[in-house]
Amino acid sequence: MAGLKDLSKRKDPLTGGHRACSGCGFPQIVRMVCMASTDPVVVVSATGCLEVTTTIFPYSAWTTPFVHNAFENAAATLSGIEAAYNAFTRKGKVSKKINFVAFGGDGGTYDIGFQSLSGAMERGHNLLYVCYDNNAYMNTGVQRSGATPRGANTTTEPAGKVKQGKSRFRKDLTEIMVAHRLPYVAQATVGYWADLIRKAEKAFATPGPKFMNVLQPCRLGWAYPPAETFAMGRLAADTCFWPLYEVENGKYKITLKPREKKPAVDFFKAQERFRHLFKPNNAGLLEELQKEIDQRWEELLAKEAKA
Repeated sequence: MAGLKDLSKRKDPLTGGHRACSGCGFPQIVRMVCMASTDPVVVVSATGCLEVTTTIFPYSAWTTPFVHNAFENAAATLSGIEAAYNAFTRKGKVSKKINFVAFGGDGGTYDIGFQSLSGAMERGHNLLYVCYDNNAYMNTGVQRSGATPRGANTTTEPAGKVKQGKSRFRKDLTEIMVAHRLPYVAQATVGYWADLIRKAEKAFATPGPKFMNVLQPCRLGWAYPPAETFAMGRLAADTCFWPLYEVENGKYKITLKPREKKPAVDFFKAQERFRHLFKPNNAGLLEELQKEIDQRWEELLAKEAKA
């Protein structure tokens, strides 16, 4: 993996002055992923927090070639760019190696953009798709998405007398991508930056379609102090709410095994969106959530053991 000294010499894909919220995690994700590439990078971004805060007309915070497209078709747009690059290469019009990366939030990836993503992965385009997963449609008002965990409070499935937040478990998009039989799939978080950069380097070095799902704590929708974003990402991994692992050609490898697995309540207590879970009548729900996390962790350990 490139050291900090090497990374400091590489081109920063974002300038200062973008309008992301204080404490937002996606600028760090974008920087770490793009700077992991030693070759030029072309970026496509679905509509969402990333696009809205970095490309406010007539300005742009991007220092790399950047294409904004509709909410639902980031992977399709990048597929076309990658296909055009291949055509120009065959004709001798382009000679240098270029890496292609798409960024999308969980709304534009798990839900609205899933068909486009699945198609690009199935067709085998040589590109990397990175989901910055903040567990809801944050840009449009904290509505629940397919990535929202069970029990979380959102504006469209709020905690109250009728329900205690979202009633269904989150979609496991990382495993859905594994089912596409991709050469490389990884799950990471902003809290463990070295792990994230190493996985991005490996993704760029792997030919074919790649997918990375990166947890991006949202200080607005999750409701925690802005300075705690990296700590929140680490806590998600240390409780195994968000395990860190990679799958290379079907073989699982867990890249972080907590020495002492922390209880899920440590993660939940740190966020206002789970505040209602600590009412006396929700003790049973907390137990169910812990059991679900424990079960998924044991399943992941079993998959690694098979490799």
